[in-house]
Amino acid sequence: MRTLLPKIEDYRAHLEACWQEHLKPKDRNAPTVVSLFAGCGGSSLGYSMAGYRELLAVEWDDHAVKTFKANFPDVPVFHGDIAKLSIEEALRITGLKPGELDVLDGSPPCQGFSTAGKRKMDDGRNQLSREYIRLLRGLQPKVLIMENVSGMVKGKMKLIFVEILKELKASGYHVSARLMNAMYYGVPQSRQSDFRRCPGGPMELHPSPLVEPIACGDSLEGVTTPENQLAALFEAGKRYRSFKYWDQIRIDRSEQDITGSGFNCVKFDPRRPARTIHRNDGNLGMHGAMHWNQRRRFSLPEFKRFGSIPDAFEFAGGFDEGIRQIGNSVPPLFMRAIAEHIRRNLLSANKSSGGNIAA
Repeated sequence: MRTLLPKIEDYRAHLEACWQEHLKPKDRNAPTVVSLFAGCGGSSLGYSMAGYRELLAVEWDDHAVKTFKANFPDVPVFHGDIAKLSIEEALRITGLKPGELDVLDGSPPCQGFSTAGKRKMDDGRNQLSREYIRLLRGLQPKVLIMENVSGMVKGKMKLIFVEILKELKASGYHVSARLMNAMYYGVPQSRQSDFRRCPGGPMELHPSPLVEPIACGDSLEGVTTPENQLAALFEAGKRYRSFKYWDQIRIDRSEQDITGSGFNCVKFDPRRPARTIHRNDGNLGMHGAMHWNQRRRFSLPEFKRFGSIPDAFEFAGGFDEGIRQIGNSVPPLFMRAIAEHIRRNLLSANKSSGGNIAA
């Protein structure tokens, strides 16, 4: 019999409480984290909500860096090509010596692996994991976290997955990998990802499901989108065939070739978690997400709720850019659950044993 999970009764209040945890000053003895491929800061926000102190974020995208700096003004950012970040520079910025960092986090860009894309073996973005491993070997953190999409462990892409596991193990880490779905960790979105980390003993390395999935309709309670923005979404949608044939699109299903010319869009079911938010969901000419009872795309404040991003979080670059950053990020509440589990089980065990545990 399946164990009943607790429910988050007021998602808006829960998200705001987690945001306030992020805003609290961090203790000097708090666990430390360095975030590679930081993006707009989804993972970073999760760690901050869990009480971690971030010492360095690495990101090359201009808009994402602007968003990150707006929300994490005290975190140093290396803005540029990760291949140009030396071990010496990373240690200088963080003020650490090899082996002192608690967690190295990184989500190498996943479009080359994603089942939503073409999944090319030779996609250059698939090779960025090598830069993660280079910095891992130089920083020698107690725990490593690497997140990617489920497509990485399917079909021909599994060859790359096996190669990455081999390199992580060769770096001195005992790697554990598991597919996890964000909807069981406070995110009103069904988003399955592959997480790798490493055991230092018999403790469970991945957190068990924590809460019942949240319906995306419930997640939008209290959300506010200015009327002029809603009107703009309505007007902008008129040029898409999906807008004209909105009545024919079934809820939570992808309808192909309704007009004969082809599109792939979805109306979300308000009684269920949102399906995975993609970087192009603002574009109804591709596979955009549509409201279940209003003839329009979702607004940016609504997309933020689906991504477990607090209302006060600021995005740089406008509507499409904000959705792109949400689609590329790890949902903060997902990472918060993982970070709390690591702090409670792995880092505390490391201190008590005097050993070096990686996860």
